[in-house]
Formats: sequence, C-alpha cells, structure tokens
Amino acid sequence: MAMTKKQKDMLKRILVTAVLSVLAQSDVYGYELTQRIKELMKISESTLYPVLRRLQKDELVTVYDMPYNGRNRRYYSITDAGRGKLAEYRTEWE
Repeated sequence: MAMTKKQKDMLKRILVTAVLSVLAQSDVYGYELTQRIKELMKISESTLYPVLRRLQKDELVTVYDMPYNGRNRRYYSITDAGRGKLAEYRTEWE
C-alpha cells in the first residue's frame, strides 16, 4: 500500500525530529549519527544524508570536520534555530 503525501510528510518530520534530538545531546559525526538513528527507526544512509544537507541549508545544523586516525570525520551540530525547531515540533506533539 502506497503512502499518502501526508504520511510521507509526517515520516520526514519524525526523522528531522529524531536527528535534531540526537544532536541536541551532543555533536555527532555522520556514521555515529546514522547508527543512533537506526536504533530508533529503520533508515539507510542514503535517506539520512539528504536530510542532513537540507537541515544544513535551512541553518538548523552546522557541519565541521575533525581529524581522526589520519582522516577527517564530518561532525554535525545543532544550531539555535535547530533547537527552536525541535522545541516547536515537541510542543506540537504534546
């Protein structure tokens, strides 16, 4: 059974809320973020990374690189706007 647009939009919002919730706890690098989100829901990296790019474009998260064992890890950090959006979503669902 195919999902309706409303169902797809709700799933996107749930995913964004999950990502922002994880990042509200601490900055996280991409692979670790993927693994933590996978603990909450069935998702693939190919689904998560476009969401992260959109959140960055919307200035809800920022990105920075840190060296680790001779290579860089890309870390994601929630912004003040991201914290505001997370609070908004949490209020809507109460």
